[in-house]
Amino acid sequence: MKIAGTEVSGVSLAIPVVAMMAVVAASNVLVQHPVEYFGLAEVLTWGAFTYPLAFLVNDLTNRRFGPAVTRQVVYAGFALAVVLSIWLATPRIALASGSAFLVGQLLDIGVFNRLRRLSWWHAPLAGSLLGSALDTVLFFSLAFAGDADMSFPVTYAATGITVPLWVGLGFFDFLVKVGCALLALIPYGALMGWLKPWNGAPATGPLAR
Repeated sequence: MKIAGTEVSGVSLAIPVVAMMAVVAASNVLVQHPVEYFGLAEVLTWGAFTYPLAFLVNDLTNRRFGPAVTRQVVYAGFALAVVLSIWLATPRIALASGSAFLVGQLLDIGVFNRLRRLSWWHAPLAGSLLGSALDTVLFFSLAFAGDADMSFPVTYAATGITVPLWVGLGFFDFLVKVGCALLALIPYGALMGWLKPWNGAPATGPLAR
């Protein structure tokens, strides 16, 4: 089939759609479970470590098929993840995650496409960081603001700052996403030779492959 002039097979589309759906659904379950080790229960949830994989899937799809195809993958992944998450998590978390996912991933696509001709790491890193920042703000505010169980005040001894639990979780969640965005450059770089770049915008910048 052709999407915006780009030839793509059903299998090629199904793989990133299923991967995105699985990552988002798993993250919506894991975000309800704090990391109980090393005193991190009021700082991190397990979802912080799985969700960044969605940006890696997004960027690899964008590199291979371009922005038009990747948007279709995001739309399909969004719909399937929301339906699955309502069953696995809660309707509020599912809708908050779906909204944040859709906005964050579309921003990642736009940033990646603008920077895709620069050095190979600029586009995936910038897209992931900006998309993650917007995604984090939207998800934690929509999912937990006003929830009594997630809004009790927490004081961080190192700074003396007191914030609702969900605000602190969101902040440290984003810090983990920053680290994951940097680590994701390793598999992204390793897979670049296998995934030919989208012919609508061949990479030409310094160090580009």
